[in-house]
Amino acid sequence: MTRALIVVHHERSDAREAAVRAAEWLRSRGHTAWMTPDEARAVGLDDLAGPAAADTADLVISLGGDGTMLRSVHMIGGASVPLLGVNFGRLGYLTEVEVDELADALAKVEAGPEDGGWHLEERMMLDVQAFDGAGVSLGAWRSLNEAVVEKRASGQTVSLLLRIDGERFTSYAADGLIVSTPTGSTAYSLSARGPIVSPKHRALLVTPVAPHMLFDRSIVLDPSEAVDIEVLGDRDAAIAVDGRPVCELPPGAIVRCSPSAVTARFIRFRGRSYHQVLKAKFGLADR
Repeated sequence: MTRALIVVHHERSDAREAAVRAAEWLRSRGHTAWMTPDEARAVGLDDLAGPAAADTADLVISLGGDGTMLRSVHMIGGASVPLLGVNFGRLGYLTEVEVDELADALAKVEAGPEDGGWHLEERMMLDVQAFDGAGVSLGAWRSLNEAVVEKRASGQTVSLLLRIDGERFTSYAADGLIVSTPTGSTAYSLSARGPIVSPKHRALLVTPVAPHMLFDRSIVLDPSEAVDIEVLGDRDAAIAVDGRPVCELPPGAIVRCSPSAVTARFIRFRGRSYHQVLKAKFGLADR
């Protein structure tokens, strides 16, 4: 660990204070610590702004909640940089340590996996591409949680045709279709009654949002199976990637989702399992 990028929740003063402490700790031990200029400006920490690109870091320290972790993943653009998530939200699925554990966690990371008692957990990501009806590219993105093809107008549904590996499955009249990773199974997909899938698994989950049809179940697919969603009828749709609107879709447009060759790499310490976080999140009592 010689070059650490710091990413901060934009609306939390305690996260900004932790960023200053983290930078001081790192610099005092001979490491480089910086924020991208846009990030530093957004939180009023211009003295931490550095010229280096996010994907040149050896470590990313994310100070916030799951949303800040998602932003951190997108900032490094697919580079194989480990991420350490420090929780300032409620109970984050993606973050690893609490704020009062930050200095200890940094010391453990500096000590290395064997002496520090940590390992890297690889999380599957999605490659998302969109094309208009003539096959012209509308854009390409990468997601950790999900891609959503959804309606644009309130009070209406959108008609979407689902193809799996090029073969027609069925069409949906719905508010949208979610294509998620196992990591995203506890995000939007869960609120649409999708299944919870271990993030160590590799799979694609397709979950309809408020479908106006009897078939309303999620489909869990092998990661080798690509998903195409075509916009039918005369109503426009849109794509959101990890909660961010990225593209409008005219009728006839197609969105293709497939497992990415890139993974997100999270630092995990011993003693904090995903299943225990899940249990605490839902308030499940011991039995």
